[in-house]
Amino acid sequence: MIQVLIIEDDPMVAKFNGIYLESIPGFMVAGFAKNVAEGRKFLELSKVDLILLDVYMKGPTGLDLLKELRKEGDSLDVILITAANDKESVQQALRYGAVDYLIKPFTFERFQNALLQFKKQYHLMNQHEKISQDEIDNLLQTIDRKKSEAIELPKGLTKTTFTRIAKQIIGRQGTIFSTAELAEDVGISSVSTRKYLHYLVEHKLIDSHIVYQGTGRPLTNYQLFPEKADILQSLLKN
Repeated sequence: MIQVLIIEDDPMVAKFNGIYLESIPGFMVAGFAKNVAEGRKFLELSKVDLILLDVYMKGPTGLDLLKELRKEGDSLDVILITAANDKESVQQALRYGAVDYLIKPFTFERFQNALLQFKKQYHLMNQHEKISQDEIDNLLQTIDRKKSEAIELPKGLTKTTFTRIAKQIIGRQGTIFSTAELAEDVGISSVSTRKYLHYLVEHKLIDSHIVYQGTGRPLTNYQLFPEKADILQSLLKN
């Protein structure tokens, strides 16, 4: 479980952030602190993997704490959750290595996306000694960045058909399927289906591999891995 410290001076906000957090699998509230001093004391006594940190508090601010941690060489991950929406606060948070920055009031979906993206990063960094370029690229392509991108389909492809195909693929995540199988379920020709599959492969949203059969032409199979499903799903909302 990822242990999270919530540093927030509003008890009600802290409570709801804790409820939100523990509704997401893999996360647990390690503790609460209402100011920087309490937060520092908690960090000295307990293991913490992530801080959900407010900026505006009595005494030192959340940004002060973030700066202190970095100057001490502490790489503890931090997500800012704050009403501070001025450019300077955002720039300072990013400059000192904040994982994400959520401006109050935020939606649960945005909160959940931030935590899931962190979870992906956390497991990648803790389970591998070496990390591939593809893994880094996938990690840096956050859910919200993908959401902000409009689908720009090449000539001859329509968004309506793309949506139908994408929904079918999302339902097949983790399983292998062929062009013919997908075309039959979508209700269009294999030739048309293959064009959309090529588009998805080019954009690294699905994987493909060739199976060499005993006779006849080689067969291309496709697969959507779970970590790509949320990205593909987000494209359907644009």
